[in-house]
Amino acid sequence: MASGNAIRGVRVGSGPIRPDERCDPVPVRAVAYWCANGHRIEPLFAADATAPATWECPRCGLPAGRDEQHPPGKPRSEPYKSHLAYVKERRSEAEGAAILAEALRQLRQRRGEE
Repeated sequence: MASGNAIRGVRVGSGPIRPDERCDPVPVRAVAYWCANGHRIEPLFAADATAPATWECPRCGLPAGRDEQHPPGKPRSEPYKSHLAYVKERRSEAEGAAILAEALRQLRQRRGEE
């Protein structure tokens, strides 16, 4: 015979058996967002939490803002940059030439060419 403390089987993802007896619901508020395609999204936030300025639209993936008349535009996609492009942003031509000359000098020294 099972005791009163037996663990009952419950499906995965289900909530408490009787939520009204175990916890008090958190007060929530809906915040409206609009994307550039005119979709309206109303995610729920805790009443005391500050809502973010933008939210991703679940329908089209565009950013959505709080102003219906002026929703945020489509994000600008940056083209792929190679490692060399990032290095060129950090170094001038003169610095690059000096680093290359030093590396070549060390390579030639290791080979015994100097």
